[in-house]
Parts: sequence; structure tokens; C-alpha cells
Amino acid sequence: MTDMNTLTPTPEACAQTIQSLVDYCATRGLIGWADRVWAYNTVLDCVAAPGPAPATEWVLSDKPHTSVLNPSPTDDYDLEAALALISEVAVAHGAAEDTASGRDRIAMRVMGALMPRPSEVATEFRGRLDVGERHAATDWFYRMCCDARYVRTAAIAKNIGWTSPTQWGDLEITINLSKPEKDPKAIAAAGAAPATGDVYPACQLCMENEGYRGRGAGEANGAHPARQNLRIVPITLGGEHWGLQYSPYAYFNEHCIAMSAEHRLMHVDRENMGRLLDFVDLFPHYFVGSNADLPIVGGSILSHDHFQGGRHVFPMMKAQVASTFSMDGFPHVECSVVRWPLSVLKLAARDREQLLDAAAHVLDVWRDWSDEAVGVVAESNSERHNTITPVACREGKNYVLYLALRCNVTTDEHPLGVFHPHAEWHHIKRENIGLIEVMGLAILPPRLVDELGAVEQHLVELSGEPASLAKALEADALSAPHAAWALELAEAHGPITADTVEDVVRAGVGEVFGHVLEDAGVYKWDDEGRAAQQRFIDAL
Repeated sequence: MTDMNTLTPTPEACAQTIQSLVDYCATRGLIGWADRVWAYNTVLDCVAAPGPAPATEWVLSDKPHTSVLNPSPTDDYDLEAALALISEVAVAHGAAEDTASGRDRIAMRVMGALMPRPSEVATEFRGRLDVGERHAATDWFYRMCCDARYVRTAAIAKNIGWTSPTQWGDLEITINLSKPEKDPKAIAAAGAAPATGDVYPACQLCMENEGYRGRGAGEANGAHPARQNLRIVPITLGGEHWGLQYSPYAYFNEHCIAMSAEHRLMHVDRENMGRLLDFVDLFPHYFVGSNADLPIVGGSILSHDHFQGGRHVFPMMKAQVASTFSMDGFPHVECSVVRWPLSVLKLAARDREQLLDAAAHVLDVWRDWSDEAVGVVAESNSERHNTITPVACREGKNYVLYLALRCNVTTDEHPLGVFHPHAEWHHIKRENIGLIEVMGLAILPPRLVDELGAVEQHLVELSGEPASLAKALEADALSAPHAAWALELAEAHGPITADTVEDVVRAGVGEVFGHVLEDAGVYKWDDEGRAAQQRFIDAL
């Protein structure tokens, strides 16, 4: 389909690919069938190409044509291949940078042109909500975002995932091949970034991203992803205008983001926990949660008030109740301690106002709570350390709030955080433990694919030879960070073969993630930790 010497698509390949893309968009309802010629010319305009002309029989057809990309109208269409070829046309005509980000931006521009406008999307979505079809509303919106390639289903499918049994239940592990590992210090530096007129959009969560062209790394204000095919539907939370969109690199089923129309700092308080309950009123089939509002224990974007939600039941939500308690003044709220590596309280009630009052009480007491015997320090040098990671869902007629107690205090021994993954686990995980991981889904960096592959190779080749194995692990740059851990695996599991090595390593990664979550828990599951947690519960 292309001239392999130049990688520039031939006119015939260009015409066939654009035709197939237009047919794809029409059959999925992104455009009308009568829009096809207009859409064909729109794609040519996006890539700055004067032609070629579409086939006459295609123009006159009342059904999709078959092609290499779409062998029959019922087969899965290769959207990635079509956009890759169209991006090469754009590069050849000077409409896109000859870079990966340049090609991605032109692909997003094309898809943004071949889908409904934001007002049309909002009308369709609201129409379903207004008649009570809440599942239908999110089903339709999510499917459209996938069809328009805002949700990168092809990239998500490349992620590696498994479930790992641990003492905390079955933890979910993913190696995310879509995005690079983030440095905790960089996250903290960006967290307090103020709104500024010099950068537009102010951050990647601002609603002004809808339709934005994106920027290359060499442009003013640095790289920013293209968002021409982003669609945001308006929702009301706490009496304010918020937006709902889906995450382009979803970590779980129907991973969505709700964000304030105002670019303002993250905050966890009664007001925002009320918005969480507003969200599950709108979408009772979804959970929703907020990252903590402090560096180290917060997520990767603290500069914009937002939540994350979706249609998924996390390991934390399946965990057993370890004990129950009550709080004076909140007789209708069921209170319990969840048996989970992080310190999580579960509050449940039909009365949402009393539930919110109880949750706010927990937060108020926790913000000022210090217990130096277990390293909990509420404030030092005028910097507060305590907050919570709240998660909301519905269980029958009950509203439920999970409150994970967080503390971002640092010490000389643990400069990245006392309740942050400790250095011995950084070979697997060193990023912040945010909302998603609090609930038991590990998001691990793509570097681990090659690194764990090297570990597996050495374990198989030198099983039963500890001295030789240690030397090989240390000498290999890929496996060296994991050497001590790999030797422990070899000792614990005896002879390791090609048939068993993947299971051994994956189980080991699951155990490490369990330890990472234990590090993030402020109250450990030993006698000292249980006594300390009881002191806090007594204070409630």
C-alpha cells in the first residue's frame, strides 16, 4: 500500500484508506452516511492533500466497501493502520511533523473532524440521562470515545496484566506500556502549579483541552497532547459545572474522569466528598474517588480538582471487615475497619448527609492527629501531612465511603516519604501510591517488561547455581536492579524452569506490590499498629 523507499502512500492507497476510514466512521454513527464525501474532503484538508479523487463507485455506494483494512463490513476495522497511513500523507505534504507526536496530533485532528461536535454529544448523553437510562448513557458515550480513538483501545490492549494471590486477597497487577514512569519529585513540583495565562491549556485536565491541537516538544510551553477528538459531557456536582470524560489510557473498565470547570487545586473536604456522592447518584453503576490532596500520597496531577471513576470492583472493595465501631453523633452510619494493607475505614449509610458529616469528622480529627510512636506527624515546619483518599460507591440503598488514611511525612531514612514505597521496592515501584493503587490495582512502569524478561532468563539458565546466578544478575544492566530480589525468588522456589519462571516472577511482583501497599499504610497489622489505630478510633 506504500512505496517502501519513501514510505509515502501511493495515491491509490491514500484514496482507499480514506474511503475505508470514512466508511468506518459512518457505520459507527460518528458521521451520517450522507456526510461521506464531505468527510473524505475533510480528511484531505487535514493532511493538506489536493487529492486523489475517491472512487466513483464508492461515492455512489449505499454500503461500506471492502478493503485491505476492512475485509468485510462485519470484521474489526484496523483503525490504527488507517491513521498511520494517513499520517504519512500529512508528513509528506508538510501538514505534520516527521515525529511520533506529530503523527499522533494529525491522527487526532482527523478523528476530531469525523465525529459529533461537543454540543451534539452532550445532547445525546443528556437525553438518555433525562429518561433515567444511566447505564445506556455511559454505554453510548464510552463506545463513541472508543470508536473515535480517544480511548486508545489498541494501546491499552498491549498492557500486561495478571492477578496475584496475596495475604490481602487477589491483587491486580498491570505493566502499563502506554505511559512512562513518573518521578515523585516531579509530581510534587507540578502539584502546586498555579493557573497562568502564559500556558494554554493550564493543564491536561482543563476543559479547555476539548478540541485543542496539541503542541510538540519544541514549541512554546513544551509538549501537550492533541485533544481534537476529546469530548466532555457536562454534569453537575455540588451545584457546580463539572465535566465527564473517559481516560485515553484506561487502567480499568470504563475509566472515567470528572473535573471541575475551574482550574483549581485538588482539595479533600466535606464539599468534595459530597460531590462524590452526587456522582454515584448520577451513575450508581460506577465507583468514584479522589486522590489525596498532598504530594507523595496524592496522584500525579494535583493542580486540577478532579475525580476518577468507572465500572470496576477493586480488591479493596472485596476485602473483609476486620472490626466495627461506632461514632457518637452518627447513629445511622455503619463504621468498620477494612482488612487491607493501607489503613482504610469504611462508612456506610442511607442518610447521605449524616454519612458526609461522619466522613468530615474523621477527616477533621485525622488532619490534626499525631502519634509519633508509629511515625504519624500531623504537621511540621508549617506543612500539614495528614489527609485522606476517599472513594464512593453504592451498595444497594446504602451510600458507601472508603476513607484511606494518608500521611506524607518524610525522614532522613525515607526522604521520599515514610508512608511511600520504601527504597527496597523501588526496583519494581517507586511512583506515588494514588487512588487506583490504594484500591489494589498496581500500575507498573514499562521498563519492567525488559527487566523482568532478563531476570526470567537468568533464573532459568542458572537455576540451582546461586553463585553464578548472582554474578549474571549483577553483570546484566537490565537485571541488576532486581538482583537481590531475584536471588530470593530462586532460593524460595528451588529449580525454576522455562515453564514455571513466569508464574514465579509474577507471583513475586504481586508480593512486592503487597509490601508497597503495606508501606503506604499508616497503621501496620502488628500489635503496635493495631493499638495505634485503636487510639485514633477512640478519638473519633
